[in-house]
Amino acid sequence: MTILKIENSEKKIEKKFLSKPFILLTYLLFLFYNLQPSTLFAQDTLRKPKIGLVLSGGGAKGLAHIGVLKMIDEYGIKIDYIGGTSMGAIVGGLYAAGYTGIQIDSIFSAADYDAIIRDYTPRKSKDFYEREYNDRYAVTLPFNKFKIGVPISLSRGLYNYNLLTRLTHHVRHIRDFKKLPIPFVCVATDIETGEEVVLDQGFLAQAIVASGALPTLYAPVNIDGKYLIDGGVLNNFPVEEVKKMGADIIIGVDVQYEMKERAELNEATKLLSQISNLQMIKKMDEKKPLVDIYIKPNINDFTLVSFEKGPEIIQNGAEAAREFESEFKKLSTNYIVQKTVIPKSEKDSLLITDIITNDLENYTNYYVQSKLRFKPGKKVSYLDLVQGIDFLNTTQNFSSLSYTLDKNGEGDELNLFLVENKTKTYLKFGLHFDGLFKSGVLLNFTKRKLLFKNDVFSSDFVLGDNFRYFFDYNVDVGYNLSVGLNAKLYQFNRNVETNFEQWDIYKEDGTNSINLGYRNFSNQLYFQTLFVQKFSAKVGVQYDNIRFQSETFSNSNSIFDNGDYVSLFGNLNFDSLDNKFFPKTGWFFMGDAQSYVASSEFEEILLKHSVFKAEAVYAQSITKRATVLLKTEGGFTLGEQGIPLLNFFLGGYGFKQFNNFRHFYGYNFVGLTGNSYVMAEITLDYELFKKNHLNVSANFANIGNDIFVNDRWLKLPSYSGYAIGYGIETIFGPLEIKQSWSPETKESYTWFAVGFWF
Repeated sequence: MTILKIENSEKKIEKKFLSKPFILLTYLLFLFYNLQPSTLFAQDTLRKPKIGLVLSGGGAKGLAHIGVLKMIDEYGIKIDYIGGTSMGAIVGGLYAAGYTGIQIDSIFSAADYDAIIRDYTPRKSKDFYEREYNDRYAVTLPFNKFKIGVPISLSRGLYNYNLLTRLTHHVRHIRDFKKLPIPFVCVATDIETGEEVVLDQGFLAQAIVASGALPTLYAPVNIDGKYLIDGGVLNNFPVEEVKKMGADIIIGVDVQYEMKERAELNEATKLLSQISNLQMIKKMDEKKPLVDIYIKPNINDFTLVSFEKGPEIIQNGAEAAREFESEFKKLSTNYIVQKTVIPKSEKDSLLITDIITNDLENYTNYYVQSKLRFKPGKKVSYLDLVQGIDFLNTTQNFSSLSYTLDKNGEGDELNLFLVENKTKTYLKFGLHFDGLFKSGVLLNFTKRKLLFKNDVFSSDFVLGDNFRYFFDYNVDVGYNLSVGLNAKLYQFNRNVETNFEQWDIYKEDGTNSINLGYRNFSNQLYFQTLFVQKFSAKVGVQYDNIRFQSETFSNSNSIFDNGDYVSLFGNLNFDSLDNKFFPKTGWFFMGDAQSYVASSEFEEILLKHSVFKAEAVYAQSITKRATVLLKTEGGFTLGEQGIPLLNFFLGGYGFKQFNNFRHFYGYNFVGLTGNSYVMAEITLDYELFKKNHLNVSANFANIGNDIFVNDRWLKLPSYSGYAIGYGIETIFGPLEIKQSWSPETKESYTWFAVGFWF
């Protein structure tokens, strides 16, 4: 009986406590408990926690983010929101656009880090005028009101902009970053107001580049009238922004500098780095508590520009993430990342329906389109787009250049945002040494808009063993046509050996070596045009004063030519070589014709005297490091009587080839001469390691008088030479040494060449 009473009492209590209010209260307590931060890692059945990823800035050290992303993918974690700054914005932006960690690893493994760091424009994307001048100068500085300035940055970041535009092709029309495959946000800094700018809308590639515009390395990016630089200046770890997006759990990857101890501050650069990062480090103390999983890869041995150590940095990021394996497994939903994003190839096309340019003071929309070299209404490849932007950039008429691709019907509207360059004057410098001209320091003064909107005045002065100069004034009149004037002086003095086939006075004396002084003062009036966007053609009239002098002979014979000449000329050029000095691919062709119409000494002869010459070069990589270079050239004169002064001269290496003076291995400078010649050359170049080249060459020639008339040019080569060389690419130009030898003379020569040729 007692037992029954107890049971009945328990049933009454149970019934009482299982009433509806009690059940509701229990449910609410359970829900509240399961939403506490301490239990967010449990995969409750009510609501899956939203996971946010925050990636800090850090330059090359930010490549560690890629290793973390690969681990996130491996553990099957679905990221719901991403925020990043600088390199964190670049890596995070690509991940938000749909790339996997492995794909991003592949992208950065194939990247040209030299191009990423410096303002790299492929040589083939420059017009002929810009190629010539950019292959000559080592340093360019703005010059205003007799004061030398410093460029605003090392790079404009166009290489990065073009690359990211192509990589984000599939999301190029998305303007709200919340609608990306993964909602994304990044931050930048308004350099004028000092305020933080949150970028969650716009053109994705533009926003990413702005967030990563590291001061002095990259130029500021103009977005909606704001001058934006690296977001890391104010907020290098945007965890608050990711929280605002709705993230419950934050995974943070920090690749920022840490405070260094006294013993480590043993260099000025380290001390300055510590000072500049004090505020950033202090802010991180406030941000860390907002992060649930804080990942700090070991990147102490790397710098902001250690891109060449990318694989090691990425691996360190992966190892740091693997330390959180247990936490990652709790967050895992076995999410499989879809590899649906395929990077667009440079050859893939876009239909550009229209080209829109913001209002400009000095340049018309037609001018801009002419420099882009493609017109609206046609399909263009990404390569065409990039080359067009590069062509526009190399005019140096714009200090800032960016663009967006906006949806327009079935195609894209190209919107260009240009800021006119207020700097019109530049000082440029170079240096060079070779065996012919000896040492020389190049000083250049360049002035744009001297008289007209589209003109350029350039003056070179070479100070050294042999003074030289080159002046050029060029006016772009539109329609790919320009008109110009130039004046130049070449001169040298050295002992030379030659066969002197046509110089009878020296044959009579049995002379085979003389001290030769050469001077050529030349002026041109020319018209130049481009056609098929690949060929340059120039025609004009030329005046020369040429002087040959030797101190080897008596006064009566010391000057054996000092004449004035007037000629009509024309030349055709094609140049697609990717590098002038160490090409890996491309073609080069030069054809030149010159007909003499007047002279102070050879009036009768010159009316029947013309000179023709041509050169062709082909470069092709056969492996990643090995390149074969094939070259052939030749020339001849037409006239009843030869003029030794206008002959071709072969021999030596390392000097800028000019007039009829040409390189030839195995023979010294001006070692071979004749009024006609034909030559072939083959070079095998092997890049031992980055920018260091080992090469071997062989060249063969027939040269003499009228070899095309008596068929000597078809016979086995009379002259040959071989060379082995080593070259290094430097910011001042190539640094080369070559040892050459000829089997005919049994003579060998060693040549040094330093710097760009001029």
